[in-house]
Amino acid sequence: MKKKIHTNNYRIVVFKDMTSNDTFFCKSTILTKEKIHLNGKEFPLYKMEISSFSHPFYTGQIKYVDATGRIDKFYKKYKKKNKNKYIFNLIT
Repeated sequence: MKKKIHTNNYRIVVFKDMTSNDTFFCKSTILTKEKIHLNGKEFPLYKMEISSFSHPFYTGQIKYVDATGRIDKFYKKYKKKNKNKYIFNLIT
């Protein structure tokens, strides 16, 4: 491993999963603006949308997203204006 390329400013950071509101501690060099008080101490806080607490692979729960409704809405919106466009003729 090359020397003098890794940072030395590791510190304890609290990572918070915003989907499940679970938190965990980890050493990191990530820059944060927010802080959180846990166990009587103040730690830097990093908020994330998904982690192993909420990811379907780790939880075993499948969460379906209504992607078909958004796709249908897209086609309805743009088919009216661009009815003769080549790309829509290929798709439909």
